[in-house]
Amino acid sequence: MAVVNQKGGVGKTTTAVNLSTALAQKGKKVLLIDLDPQGNATTGVGLEKNSVSNSYDLFFEKVQESKTFVENLHCIPSSKDLAGIAIELASDPVKNYKLKQSINYPEYDYIIMDSPPTLGLISLNILNACNGIIIPMQCEFYSLEGIAQLMETISSVRENWNKDIKIDGILMTMFDRRNMLSKDVLNEVTMFFKDLVFETKIPRNVKLAEAPSFGKPGVIYSPLSPGAKAYDDLAEEFLSKEKLNQ
Repeated sequence: MAVVNQKGGVGKTTTAVNLSTALAQKGKKVLLIDLDPQGNATTGVGLEKNSVSNSYDLFFEKVQESKTFVENLHCIPSSKDLAGIAIELASDPVKNYKLKQSINYPEYDYIIMDSPPTLGLISLNILNACNGIIIPMQCEFYSLEGIAQLMETISSVRENWNKDIKIDGILMTMFDRRNMLSKDVLNEVTMFFKDLVFETKIPRNVKLAEAPSFGKPGVIYSPLSPGAKAYDDLAEEFLSKEKLNQ
């Protein structure tokens, strides 16, 4: 699975980290791959960036995963070298498929990839390598413009490279039930995407924002907080959808 949105600040990394952890807590074996050069997902599960075996190397060969302190959750950390990968692979005839060739980890129930906030070569590789996509979307109107561009990219990928790619769901983040704007954006998105929108909404929550500074996912740092409970609900909803689609 890929957690994708070219717009920054929508809760993409928070979603990748907390959904991965929540699924692992439910007994699923999960591999989190941090493919954002900023490496925030790596920090979020308590690992060091630029380790010997990292996601930059994954563009060239299968690499060894790192254990996290969360049972059932492993991670391939980020590397600052990812920032230059597009230049390095510029003349490679299979540059759009490098990840697909290396991601071979059949022992996991789920592989979740955190993507950078761009639609460049890394994101294209992620879309070509994944089966499903989760799109976090902040409850503001600028997000509606961004998601239209993302949908065009997904359609192009499906048409030209990865015909099996599907959208697992659109996740509304930073949702405030008291805010009319949040409700308006939710209504617009639901009207257009219908059942693709997750029932679970992730609220604005300071504990989710604090957690990475302690090297912990929010669902572990503050399990009783509204944000943590929402991600636990999301994991349950995701697993229920998966079961229905089998």
